[in-house]
Amino acid sequence: MISLVAFLGNHGKTYRHNRHNVAWLFADSLSLAASLSWQSKFKGRYASCSIAPLDGGPRRVVHFLKPETFMNLSGESVAEAAAFYRIPPADILVVHDELELPPGTVSLKWSGGLGGHNGLRSLKASLGTADFWRLRFGIGRPVHGDVASFVLSDFTGDEQILMSQVWSLSEDLFTRTLSSEPQQLLPEWAKKRLVEP
Repeated sequence: MISLVAFLGNHGKTYRHNRHNVAWLFADSLSLAASLSWQSKFKGRYASCSIAPLDGGPRRVVHFLKPETFMNLSGESVAEAAAFYRIPPADILVVHDELELPPGTVSLKWSGGLGGHNGLRSLKASLGTADFWRLRFGIGRPVHGDVASFVLSDFTGDEQILMSQVWSLSEDLFTRTLSSEPQQLLPEWAKKRLVEP
């Protein structure tokens, strides 16, 4: 089961509302967020809470991390937390933006390619494997082809409204991912369109 959730993003006011920070924005939107006490740890912001499994088993601790190493070095922060708590990569959920999915789409995925995502590339390098879970929020590809400026630009007003709806509709998936075996959710949540742009 998932024991560590890593929300990938860039630290600082300049990047706060960027498309690349969709995971941090999602984390802040969760009902759970109000009960989390974040502290500086593992080169990022760290929090934890106990989760009750859906099968009625004993509550267990789930760790949350927002790496502050900047996206390209996210793996350093995640690997440090995983090593400290002895969490294997297979029990890590990485939440991130996804260019290959259209806005309004969310997808739960196990392992696979990195899609040119520098945060995922850093995680693979630091963990020694790409075998970890991903919760991907579609942001689409830019029409102009300049990916770097696109992911580091803010969501438009309409996109902010759309993404807020996506985050709200994704909260149940996120909660169930932490309280059950993620593979049970794959049939329903592989590239699921939640909101039409």
